[in-house]
Amino acid sequence: MMTILTGVGASTGTARGNARLIHGPDEFTRFQSGDVLVCRTTDPAWTPLFGMASAVVTETGGMLSHAAIVAREFGIPAVLGVRDALLLLADGGPLAIDGSRGTITLMDTE
Repeated sequence: MMTILTGVGASTGTARGNARLIHGPDEFTRFQSGDVLVCRTTDPAWTPLFGMASAVVTETGGMLSHAAIVAREFGIPAVLGVRDALLLLADGGPLAIDGSRGTITLMDTE
């Protein structure tokens, strides 16, 4: 394992799950329970995904963003402000998220 990306640890805790790169509401049906939500940003329309997500990663935002507040409400880890997350992470790839440290680790698939 190696840390591949860092950002703002906006909701504490750790989680593992497969990255699900979501670009907009028209892709919500691709999201499955236990996935790590990876997106540019969130707004209230995205809130239902937080109930299914094991963790959240966004390219924008910080401690007071929508994603941070809702992740804390749902008790799931969040790493926000991760530059180019949608380009650098593979859809379906296994990740470990540490919302306390603000790190994203690519997991071995074996």
